[in-house]
Amino acid sequence: MISSFDPWQSSLCTCSQKLTFNPYTGCDHKCVYCYASSYIVGFNECKPKKDLLERLRHEAPKLKGELVSVSNSSDPYPRVEQYTGLTRRCLEILVESKCRIQIITKSNLVVRDDDLLKQVPSTVAFTIITNDNQLAKTLEPNAPLPSQRLSAAEDLINQGIPVSVRIDPIIPFINDQPQELIKILAAIGVKHITSSTYKVKPDNWKRLSTVLPDVAEKLEPLYFKEGERVGGNILLHRDVRMKILKNIRDLVDVEGLKFGCCREGLERLNTASCDGSWLLSKVGGGGV
Repeated sequence: MISSFDPWQSSLCTCSQKLTFNPYTGCDHKCVYCYASSYIVGFNECKPKKDLLERLRHEAPKLKGELVSVSNSSDPYPRVEQYTGLTRRCLEILVESKCRIQIITKSNLVVRDDDLLKQVPSTVAFTIITNDNQLAKTLEPNAPLPSQRLSAAEDLINQGIPVSVRIDPIIPFINDQPQELIKILAAIGVKHITSSTYKVKPDNWKRLSTVLPDVAEKLEPLYFKEGERVGGNILLHRDVRMKILKNIRDLVDVEGLKFGCCREGLERLNTASCDGSWLLSKVGGGGV
C-alpha cells in the first residue's frame, strides 16, 4: 500500500527519502518507452488497487507528515480516473492525515484536485518530453497532449503550487535538443527540470522499433554495440549520457532553473534533489 520509495533497489537512484503510493495497478496511457510494463503483467489494463480506500484509511493516520509520492509505477491520473475519482478520494485521506504530497503525472486532470493540494505542502511533477503534440501522440498515444500539460502546469503555478517537469526519457534523434521546451517551461514559472536518458528493455524496444523504425535503426548501435548493461536495462555509453545530460543541464542553467538527473550515475550534474521534492521547502506548512 504505502511503502518506502526504492526503485528496483537501484544504486543509481538519487531521489530524496520518501514514501510511495500507487492508487492503480497499470496505466492506460500506453507510452512507447514505458519501463513499468516490463515487470507488471497486463500493465496496459489499468485497475484500481483492491480494497484501496479501506486500507488507506487504516494506514494514513499512522503517518507523521511524511512525503508521499503519488505515484511512481503508474500514473495516478489514467484516463479512467475522470470517471472513478479514485485518486481524488485517496488525496482526501492523505490531506486529512497532513501528509506532504508529490504528484507525478502526465495528465492535466491533476488541476481538478488543486483545492486539495493547496491544503498541505504539495508539488506536482509533470512528465513532458516534447512540446510537439504530434510527436507526443506517437510516443504517448493515450496521454493528454503536451499543450494540455503545459496549460495545467501554468495554472497550478499561478495558484501557488510549485511544479517541476520531467523531460524523461531523453531519446537521441527524437527529443535530445529540448531548447524550445525548456524556454517555455521557464516562461510559465517551472523551477526544476529532471532529465534521464532512455533505457532499453525488450518490450519498450519492440514498441519503439515498430512506431519509429528509422530512429530505432540509428539507435541500435548506440545501445546494443556501444551501450552498457545495468541491471535489466541497456543504457547509452556513460560518455554519451554525460554529453546529452550536461547539454540539458547547461540549457536549464541559462534559464535560472534547478536540474537533476536520475538513475544515471551522474549525480554531479545535479543542482538540486533529482526528483524536485526540494520545492516543498518553498511551501508553507499549512498550504500556500
